[in-house]
Amino acid sequence: MTPDICGSVPDAGQSRLCPLQAALGARPCVDNYDDFCRVALSLFRFIGAAYSTGASDCWEAAYRFADEAPDIADSPLLVARVAALVRILRSGRPCELCFMPPSCRRLSKDETELMRFLAVARRKQPGELESIVCAFVGSGQEDAATRAVNALALC
Repeated sequence: MTPDICGSVPDAGQSRLCPLQAALGARPCVDNYDDFCRVALSLFRFIGAAYSTGASDCWEAAYRFADEAPDIADSPLLVARVAALVRILRSGRPCELCFMPPSCRRLSKDETELMRFLAVARRKQPGELESIVCAFVGSGQEDAATRAVNALALC
């Protein structure tokens, strides 16, 4: 019996997942985060798309999404803080940030780190945020990135 590409392969009465299925199953999902983090993630994605494509529609989508999100008191400020963090991260890293499309349920590695930053900043554990930000951004941008994450978490 020949296995299909992403199906299971019989192995002594047990089935194994295709490596692609296993990798996708292990990746974080949007559903694992609270409402604020999901809104911030969508904004990261819209703004990331704006930088990637140069399309102004992406900026408009970010503002519209923030305006329609529940429990956001100052949506333009939230968009500005997300944009500021993306800008800082883009200038301090040797490679581009990787953002998934806004409708995607899975997170890229960069998005997973950004969600981790927000979670740590919202827990308000002194020193913890600085250490994880340092590992993600290039030298010289750690302080600016930490301030930007803290400002976003308090929005």
